[in-house]
Amino acid sequence: RRRLAPLNEDNGRFLLLAALIAAYLSAGATVFSALESPSEAAAQLRWNRTLHNFSRIFNISLPELRAFLRSYEAAMAAGIRVDALRPRWDFPGAFYFVGTVVSTIGFGMTTPATVAGKLFLIVYGLFGCAGTILFFNLFLERIISLLAFIMRACYERQLQRSGLLPPNFRRGPSVSGVGSLVGWKPSVYHVMLILGIFAITLSCCASAMYTAVEGWNYVDSLYYCFVTFSTIGFGDLVSNQKAAYQHQGLYRFGNFIFILMGVCCIYSLFNVISIIIKQVLNWVLKKLECRCCPKCHKSSTRLSRRNAITPGARLRRHNVAMDADGQYDSDTEGRRLSGEMISMRELTASSKVSLAILQKQLSETANGYPRNVCINTRQNGFSAGVGALAIMNNRLAETSDSR
Repeated sequence: RRRLAPLNEDNGRFLLLAALIAAYLSAGATVFSALESPSEAAAQLRWNRTLHNFSRIFNISLPELRAFLRSYEAAMAAGIRVDALRPRWDFPGAFYFVGTVVSTIGFGMTTPATVAGKLFLIVYGLFGCAGTILFFNLFLERIISLLAFIMRACYERQLQRSGLLPPNFRRGPSVSGVGSLVGWKPSVYHVMLILGIFAITLSCCASAMYTAVEGWNYVDSLYYCFVTFSTIGFGDLVSNQKAAYQHQGLYRFGNFIFILMGVCCIYSLFNVISIIIKQVLNWVLKKLECRCCPKCHKSSTRLSRRNAITPGARLRRHNVAMDADGQYDSDTEGRRLSGEMISMRELTASSKVSLAILQKQLSETANGYPRNVCINTRQNGFSAGVGALAIMNNRLAETSDSR
């Protein structure tokens, strides 16, 4: 039986980054609270003094004056609030602020008012946003690995039920000896579907919580979830802004978890959707180009592969051979078994796009291949990660090799 290491290098790096980001958020909330809280308290004191003086001079009762200001606030969305709200720059409020800064949500309902706070925000946001984007990329890699493991387990069970695999089959080095699993690759469309279902479920659950606690209608809650999870952050609806809630600590924790998981999930979904959109555009451009050239159109019709979304020239026969480490990439066999619509070999040959990186990551994870496979350095970008992080690693590796 194969024993799993308790903590490999990738997972250790991921957990360490998560701990550093948590400490970074706490430090930033402490600094912002110390810088902005005195200014907020002084402004509130000045406003209360002005309000009482106005009421005394013009002989207007405070309830009538407050009612007028509430109507003005609702109509003009004024920055000064009449009703008592939660302090913006205490530690929980400042922590909420730095979370919206580093995740690039930026609601805008809280902004630094002091010169020191604005200068600190420039430096703080530079490193905070960079670290959070790195966290999102590592989360994308982890979620793809998990989905590939689950999809492979379901595929193996399906093969066992159909009698193509023995009942006591175990995943491991013997995978290469089983013909039904050679070159099997999970479909990127299945990954997109699973991420989409999870994002919708998460948004629906969060919307139910906001409807019950904040008093919004369900459509407004769904709108807030999308605007927040996608890091658009208009700021017209902002959660956790009342002075007090029932079970306030539990609600703050739930709000933080929903926003964190929602942003990570939507970021992963956006990356997968952007890959699909890019490939559809490439397919359309290729079709238009081939229709303009009859000779090219005839060649592409003769050499086209079944279910390949990006048509292209067939690779030379010596490129179809085994890799240097003896592992064979059965691209045609994998697509026939998994229903995959992407031709990995043609994508890698035509343009090194993110879909190739994503599909290779899914294949290596599902088939149990080691991440440090010994192959050509210029083609070893697939094991460096997924998405924008992997593209950067590939570019740096090529630059290093060229020198």
